[in-house]
Amino acid sequence: MAKGKNSTPPGQVNLRMLAEHLELSQTTVSLVLNNSPSAKSIPQETRDRVVEAAQRLNYRPNYFARSLRQSRSMSVGVLAPDLSEGYFTHVMSGVLEEFTRAHYFYFTACHDWKRELIEMYPRMLVERAVDGFLLINTPTDLIHVPVPVVAISAHTPAENITNIVLDHHHAAEQALTHLHALGHRRIAFMRGPRAISDSEFRWEAIQQVAREMSLKLDPALVIRIDAAGWSTKTGYHPMAPEIGYKPMQALLEKTREFTAIFCFNDIAAIGAIRALKEAGLSVPGDVSVVGFDDIQSAAYSTPSLTTVRQPLLEMGKRGAQVLLDRIANREKQYPAEIVMAPELVVRESTGPARTSQGA
Repeated sequence: MAKGKNSTPPGQVNLRMLAEHLELSQTTVSLVLNNSPSAKSIPQETRDRVVEAAQRLNYRPNYFARSLRQSRSMSVGVLAPDLSEGYFTHVMSGVLEEFTRAHYFYFTACHDWKRELIEMYPRMLVERAVDGFLLINTPTDLIHVPVPVVAISAHTPAENITNIVLDHHHAAEQALTHLHALGHRRIAFMRGPRAISDSEFRWEAIQQVAREMSLKLDPALVIRIDAAGWSTKTGYHPMAPEIGYKPMQALLEKTREFTAIFCFNDIAAIGAIRALKEAGLSVPGDVSVVGFDDIQSAAYSTPSLTTVRQPLLEMGKRGAQVLLDRIANREKQYPAEIVMAPELVVRESTGPARTSQGA
């Protein structure tokens, strides 16, 4: 493609082509076309040249015209690793409620934790003139966009990004205090996959709370959800109970010297319960099981699941509210982190430790 002010790129023009045509960076062109406050630092002559070329080359006419008219496209991008039942659907219920109320349209993109998609999708959505991004369980360090960003459960500090996170210390404290009060001392733990940022923060919180309670953590009783098992490449759904079923089977093959297990999430806990029952153990008679999230099916599993309720609906609503506020008030300062409180929900899957266990 020929470059330069006087040459015309062939075919439908996208942001990259327009930027190359003008011999400017994509970020500069995007700032101008989105009428971003940051564009004020760009020389007026350059801004005029970008607008003239975009109009002459019919660059994204619908989005472009609307953006110039309103200074906003009334649309945002939502990035998530998967669109499965459980965590995502609960968060998105709150997101949808707030965006609908504000008359905002949103694009949803699933990246399956692939680095190239995490980097590519934001660029594609910037071309569609989104006003901001809401990241769900998505690392922020790969996101470089000229619009406001709010992240839910990212735990990755980044400049000009607000993180909505759970108080994992309090969550671990509630779960372990409950099990401890029931007499459990030999507790197994199912950690989440490394790809999920919540996994490490939750495990660090569990270790800290255990030290505070003088509760010994036995490395032989710590299992982890296989990262491959979290991927659609394995042939089963990334949020299927199998993610907890297989690790529990593996643990039971090595030892049964535990009376409780604290699982990474409810889906994994439901799979773990199935594995325990197949091994001839009762829940909670032989082993108590605690989940995390409080998804809708947790109350209807057999037995119903004791779990740490993560306020997913409220986190989704709060994330959307903060993003919309940041879009409307670009110069306002916002906190780097907003912490949400968990709640222990006690149901049928936990009970007193079996009497054969010593204190």
